[in-house]
Amino acid sequence: MNILQINSSARRLHEGQGSVSTLLANEVVAELVARNAGATTVVHDLAVRPVPPIDEATLGALFTPADARTQPQADRVAFNDQLIAELKSADVIVLTAPMINFGVTSQLKNWIDAVARAGATFKYGANGPEGLVTGKRVIVVSTRGGIYRDQPADSIVPYLRQTLGFLGMTDVKFVLAEGLNMGEEAAAKGLATAREEIAALFGETQTA
Repeated sequence: MNILQINSSARRLHEGQGSVSTLLANEVVAELVARNAGATTVVHDLAVRPVPPIDEATLGALFTPADARTQPQADRVAFNDQLIAELKSADVIVLTAPMINFGVTSQLKNWIDAVARAGATFKYGANGPEGLVTGKRVIVVSTRGGIYRDQPADSIVPYLRQTLGFLGMTDVKFVLAEGLNMGEEAAAKGLATAREEIAALFGETQTA
């Protein structure tokens, strides 16, 4: 099993402190590794190595023929190519999606923009768009300061379902840790609920 972990929090995780989404994603990956002997893991912490946003220079590089690219253009495309290759080779993708101002972080959006490329991860045919990244299992860990589960204000779940599905990834499960900024009791409850959902992913029942 090949596991790709994308940490998209603006905060790093230091000795269990900092990014809660990364902490929970690490727990998911540890469970996957424990259950799959010989599993390999690729981890990208986008707070440490961010993906540059799409800009005019990036578009110029992508639309310039490979044999005509300058070295900076070739380097930019090669970086995106690496991200796409990692995605395609993964069996399971563990994606963190902390909520920032009701949406995903810019770090995650930049990663999505880098891997969503016509001809590589999707194509347009006679019947419309077709995702090319198929046969994957995706686990999304989303942390929130408030309570948004199944509410209109939660744009993250529908956005990621649509975007990942567009690329061909339809087996998507969400782990939600909510109420993290609503006091210690609410935060503890939010973490406990998220860990129950992680256990349920693996057919377990978590007890106190």
